Formats: sequence, C-alpha cells, structure tokens
Amino acid sequence: MNDTIGTDSPARITLRIHPHDNVAVALTDLPAGRQVVIDDHAVTLADNIRHKHKFTLAALSPGDIVTMYGVTVGKATRDIPEGGVITVDNVAHATESDEVRPGSKSWTPPDVTRFQGMTFDGFHRPDGGVGTANVWLVIPLVFCENRNIEVLRQCVADALGDDPYRDYKRMARQMLSGQSDTPESADSFDATAPRRFPNVDGVRFLTHTLGCGGTDDDAEALCQLLAGYICHPNVAGATVLSLGCQKAQIQMLKAAVAKHDPQRLRTVDYFDQQSSPSEEALIRNALQSIFDGLAAADRIPRQPAPLAKLTLGVECGGSDGFSGISANPLVGAVVDRLVALGGSGILSEFPELCGVEHELVARCTDAAVAERFRDLMQAYQRHAAAVGADFAMNPSPGNIRDGLITDAMKSAGAAKKGGDGPVVDVLDYTEPHRRPGLSLLCSPGNDVESTTALAGSGANLIVFTTGLGTPTGNPVTPVLKIASNSELATRMRDIIDFDAGPIVRGERGIDELAEELLALCIEVASGRHRSHAQRLSQHDFIPWKRGVSL
Repeated sequence: MNDTIGTDSPARITLRIHPHDNVAVALTDLPAGRQVVIDDHAVTLADNIRHKHKFTLAALSPGDIVTMYGVTVGKATRDIPEGGVITVDNVAHATESDEVRPGSKSWTPPDVTRFQGMTFDGFHRPDGGVGTANVWLVIPLVFCENRNIEVLRQCVADALGDDPYRDYKRMARQMLSGQSDTPESADSFDATAPRRFPNVDGVRFLTHTLGCGGTDDDAEALCQLLAGYICHPNVAGATVLSLGCQKAQIQMLKAAVAKHDPQRLRTVDYFDQQSSPSEEALIRNALQSIFDGLAAADRIPRQPAPLAKLTLGVECGGSDGFSGISANPLVGAVVDRLVALGGSGILSEFPELCGVEHELVARCTDAAVAERFRDLMQAYQRHAAAVGADFAMNPSPGNIRDGLITDAMKSAGAAKKGGDGPVVDVLDYTEPHRRPGLSLLCSPGNDVESTTALAGSGANLIVFTTGLGTPTGNPVTPVLKIASNSELATRMRDIIDFDAGPIVRGERGIDELAEELLALCIEVASGRHRSHAQRLSQHDFIPWKRGVSL
C-alpha cells in the first residue's frame, strides 16, 4: 500500500492508497477551502469532507472512472470538481473486466522466521484435523425442535453450574428488587470451583429456522452445513434432535456426515421425537447423550500442533472508510504469513469480491480454479437478479455513512483480508476446505451467514474486521474482532480484541502489527487467551437460504 499523505501538517490528515488513485481519503474532518498537498500536488477542497470519506484529486466529468486501491471502484455520474466529495449522488458502481490470465500475478512470501517451528496447543482428531476448541454440539434438524433445544440448553447450564448470563440475571434481580447490591444465593456460580470437564470448552446449541417448508435444495444445503459443523475439528461429537416428518430427514444428515467422515470416526446420536414414547423420554435420552459425550470429549487433552494445522477464516462486518486501509490489509498480512508457514486462509463474501474479480483471477493457480470462481460468481449474481437484487446494492446505510460509496469500493477494501498469496481453491457454500493455502468460499455478505459458512467449511479460527463495531461470534470457532480505528477500539473495548488504528495514524506499520496479531491468534488457538466473543458466549449461527441475501 502506497502511503502518500498530505504534507501540509505534521499530523497525517489525508491518504492516497495507491499512486494511480484519483481520489484520496480524509483521515480527519476537513473544511471546504482547506488546501492539502498530495504528491506535491496542492488540492483545494471544494466541499466539507468528513473523516473516512473520499475526495477527488482532479475534476471528473460524467462517465469518468473513479480509481482507488489502484482499481476501478466507480464511475462519475455528474461533474465533480477537484477536491469534491465522492457520494452516492455523483458516483455509481463500476468495475473492470476479469479477462486476465490465471497465475499472472506473482507473490513473494513474507518473512516468517520468527514463527518457524512454532506450534499451538490443539485437540488432535482421529481424522488428522486439529481443533482450537473442544465442544459438544446439540442440533435440531428442523425449527420445530428449537424449544426442546432451549430446554436442553437451560438444563445443561444448570447441571454444570455454567450459566453464561448469570451476571445479567443478577443485574435483573437487583433492578427488580430496587437494591443496588443483592447477596448471591447459596447455589450461585462459584468462579473458583474446578470445572467438571476441564478439557471441554462447553456445549453449543444450534437453533435455526430451516429444515421444512423450503425447497429440497434448502434441506440438502442445511444437512451439508450441519455435517460440516458435526465433523469440524473443534467438535468432539453431536446430539441431533429430529421431529420426524420434516423435509431435512435424519438419513439426509447421516449421508452428509458420511461424506465428511467416511470412516465414521465422529460420535453422533440421533433422536426422533415422533418415534419417542414421550417428550420426557426424548429429553432424558438427549441429556444422557450430551453428558456421555462430554465425558468422552474430556479425555482429549490439548497437545502441540504445527501452525500448518490452522485454517483462518476472514470476515468483515460493520465496515467503515478505514477498514480497507488498516484492519483488512492487516488481516491479509496475517493470512500471507500463515500460508507461508503451510497453513490456510478462507476468504468469503462473494458480493464483496464484486469489482476485484480480475485481481483474484490473476492470483488463481490455474485455469480450472479461475473458471470455478467465475462460474460461482455469475451463478450468485443470477440468483440475486431473480429476486430483484444486485451486488451493487451491497453497501449498507452504515457503510455509506462512513465512506464506502459503491460495492466496488467496498470490495476493493474487503478483498485485502485475503492477502496477496495464490488462490489455490474455490469452494461452494458448505464445501469443506481441502488444500493448504488461500481458498475462496461462496457465501453472502451477511456477517453471521458468512461466519456460519466459514466455520462450516472448516475454519478453526476466524478473524473479523469492523469499523463500526459488531459483537458477532460463532458457536464452534473462536472469533477475534479487529477494529479499523482506535476510537472504536476504545469505545467498544468489551468486544474488540485488537486495534489496527495505529496504521491509519502512521504510528505503526502493517508488518509489525501483523506479527503481533498472528501471535495473538496462536494464543487463542491454544486456549491460553479467550476472545471477547468467546467470553460473551456470542454463539451466532444463521444458515444461508441461498439466493435471498447479499
């Protein structure tokens, strides 16, 4: 990233990301009439420019291309003066052609001397996978079983004395009683008491709204996703509840699990309510399955594993005008380092790759990988068009308010999370990760649907960048939240794990912070550090109903 900055003040106030860009970013609020100097070129601002927003470095006419990150991110729809602000009213989404040769972009791996031979402490599975967590799953095959899943959730939490919301419940009791401090009851949770299953990270209960009433494809996709979770390296086994008459049948899930686990190494117990003599019997049998599963999982301790066993899923949500400048390229630098060490990265959110297809095609290792990427992108766009949507509609109101004006502009920054290394594989939704290196995964831009997909395809650690703030987590995979700016990192410090803001201010470089962030990832993967999403029990899970969301 070219770090050309305004030189009219000792403090960094503007940023031109790439030398070919014809727009720059305001790093602080700038008034109309202010003169800034970029690459020895003085620009007088024609408008007030809010921080994170972009302004032109030369006058643009209707049809002129807007370039940022060195790529096309839009097209002027009206005259814009030099120093004019870029808005949805004067710029529309536009992209470049992806007709480039696969493998035409070279890559020099970063120096990873510091991490050579380093390990993380993980849970080794019989199939060769290594988990960064060790959980037991409880899954409904259909939404009709969500109530029974909730019954099991509360019963297990009470039995284990491990209620993640105990502090909030105490707060509610205090508020209702009108007391500022209510003494703890005799049966309250004792944080100093030894855990019953010290090698287990907990039981995860996945509720959802699918399993019946949709298409056959919806039911099949749900079963494939659930199979990905059941066979995930962070999962010891699962208890599955079925109603019996739903479209997503037990046999469908068993077939999907067999594809992931042909040797039948994973323990999965299935219970069908319509075949059960009573609800009490169903709950009793399910509870026995859960507690037996916890006992078995507890016999698996953490042991050293090479960093090549890490698969880093990368995600962004609540993005702002700084995300593509700081947090996203920082995460990309971590992915590059992990790939250089033999590990893997997964870049998802296909609507947020629209506009940079040519960059990714040039990084594909061969024509087959590139063709699969094109095919899946085009199929997704057709699905969106069928429901009256388009990738150009992707930026949210929050994105736009914070300077991400077009989908191509958002995509150019979002794609930075994948680093610069070769694209070795392209996965359709629910397909498992197969090869070391960087893979692309077809998923929507919806934060939780996409993180759900990343874990379903085998990411055993997720790094999530945000500029506006989001509490998103995942039931089975630890999620680390990276702030694009220090103001957010300070204001929402209870959900943010790492601050990329010093990059914006020019105080620290991406390479330096990438080594710190990778070291933190290793600590989280080893269970020595809990991310805020883990601490808050933020277990978000939303399957993608394909073709509906961007």
